[in-house]
Amino acid sequence: MGGRLQLGPVPLLEKMQKTLPIVIAHRGASGYLPEHTLEGTIMAYAMGADFIEPDLVLTRDNIPIILHDIYLEYTTNVQEVFPQKVQSDGHWYAIDLTLSEIKTLSVHERTDEKGQVIYPQRFPVQKGSFTIPTLSEQIERVQGLNTSTGREIGLYPELKEPLFHEKRGYDLGKTVLAVLKQYGYHNKKANLFLQCFEPSVLQKLRFEEKSSLPMIQLLGPNEWNIGPDYEAMLMPSGLKTIAQYADGIGLWLYQIQDERDHYPSYVVNPHIVHDAHQAGLQVHVYTFRKDELPKYAHSFKALLRIFLSEWKVEGVFTDFPDLVVDFRKTHFAREHA
Repeated sequence: MGGRLQLGPVPLLEKMQKTLPIVIAHRGASGYLPEHTLEGTIMAYAMGADFIEPDLVLTRDNIPIILHDIYLEYTTNVQEVFPQKVQSDGHWYAIDLTLSEIKTLSVHERTDEKGQVIYPQRFPVQKGSFTIPTLSEQIERVQGLNTSTGREIGLYPELKEPLFHEKRGYDLGKTVLAVLKQYGYHNKKANLFLQCFEPSVLQKLRFEEKSSLPMIQLLGPNEWNIGPDYEAMLMPSGLKTIAQYADGIGLWLYQIQDERDHYPSYVVNPHIVHDAHQAGLQVHVYTFRKDELPKYAHSFKALLRIFLSEWKVEGVFTDFPDLVVDFRKTHFAREHA
């Protein structure tokens, strides 16, 4: 599934009709174990995910580590271990710590700005002993399991805020490419998707760094104030531009189907899935959580049915990879037998 697809609607759609939707383990098996831990990676692998998704930031000594935020306080005990490292904005930044310092931190279930657990029914904050892995450590776990099981599970890394790193004098994209190449991920046949919200970064990697790795342009609502004009990128002309450097798009599920009363304005292109396919792009959707359902889905299975059977997207990011794998077996086995 990881190879770069032929652009053009007919061959792409023919390929899509012959393949199962992919299951992307969002931050590992994060519905069951703390996000971005090696334990969560291994659990997601055992559950049958097709890809493991790590978010990547850099340490002060330029090592890619797996962390969803550029901050450390939401998922670690950094406040207790390094109280002196807090910055004037109240955040503890990963880039201010060396890898050896990062490794002294304990990882826990995600909390908010007030220290409250976001998903109370998930792994207890006070339990277990988890640490922040490096990209190399995760790759070695996945590749080792690929060898021992005979399966071929891929990686789906996200470059997290590369422009932030650039302002600090770091090149996140180039550094990650070097690590990926070291482990054999270096061309369009790699079992990997490289994703980012910032189009200029993916364009640089494609055209200046000459990377042929499969790439996914992540898209969100303009209200997130990330930078790009995503509403323009969601239009047919914008999608054609994306297809010049990327193999697919990653969409927030409310950009395809909203709740009207809660998210009334995020579907700026009601034909986004069709238009993306016509541009030769895969559509992968984030994030599917059984403990955070849209109001229009009465169950997790109903949510999956809407997006996989009705919208026919090519992949989903999920905190619960086992549930999506089971749904796929039940609803797609005969179609693809």
